[in-house]
Amino acid sequence: METKKKALGKGLEQLFTNNVINFDNFEKEIVTENKKDVTMINLDEIRSNPYQPRKTFNEDSLKELAASIKEYGVVQPVIVKKSIKGYELIAGERRCKASKMAGLKEIPAIIKDFTDQEMMEIALIENIQREDLNPIDEAKSVMNIIKLRGFTQEEFAEKFGKSRSYITNLLGLLKLPLNIQQMVIDKKISSSHARVLSKLEDIEQIEELAKKIVNENLNVRDLESIVTNKDVVKRKPIKVAIKEPMFNMYEEAISDKIGNIVRIKKNKIEISFDSVKDLERIMEILNISLGDE
Repeated sequence: METKKKALGKGLEQLFTNNVINFDNFEKEIVTENKKDVTMINLDEIRSNPYQPRKTFNEDSLKELAASIKEYGVVQPVIVKKSIKGYELIAGERRCKASKMAGLKEIPAIIKDFTDQEMMEIALIENIQREDLNPIDEAKSVMNIIKLRGFTQEEFAEKFGKSRSYITNLLGLLKLPLNIQQMVIDKKISSSHARVLSKLEDIEQIEELAKKIVNENLNVRDLESIVTNKDVVKRKPIKVAIKEPMFNMYEEAISDKIGNIVRIKKNKIEISFDSVKDLERIMEILNISLGDE
């Protein structure tokens, strides 16, 4: 048993010492090496990872996964740890939830003997890899890994394939009052709105502007104009109702991807950047290179 624990610990340590962390490869390696150990476990016997920081799951995404499971079954086994009563989930919470939604009673699983610290780290890493994680839960996961592993923001960004500015902006959301963080989780205000608010020091001003965003349907450009004491450009009703929300969605999606302010207007995309180095970082994220390599 002791040998098994050391091997597992080494595997997790190797995951962290890699230049770029890829949780999917780590999980696949466990499955590949232990296909003979896959067993069917009753879903009612599996409890969520007690260190799981994620509190919300996208319902539409779960329904899509449930439909896939109904048709093809659970392709990737979940990973669990034996506990006094049943099992504790280490990786695969979405698969478990979707499997229950699909009406399954059992799920393929691999039983591993991770320590409490390893379970916490795996839950955090798995969360960060998920695209549908809300910004606040993602920020908390990032902060916890940085604290557990003693990473700098730059080291974390490099290991997880993120930009430094993205991580800085993300962690800045945790400076917001808890009620404003909840508005981000509930999607009452976007992460792009929240990033602008996180730059402010006055809590009353933050809360006042958050209400203004909701009540007056302010886009990010409007908010930035208010924050920088510029006049807010009046928008025509048709733009509010038809064009603006669509462009806002794309602007925020691209901005979240690269960590910079993005504007879409007159069939053009404008990306703000601070320096040549920042521009090179953006090109790297977009997988664009200069000349033949």
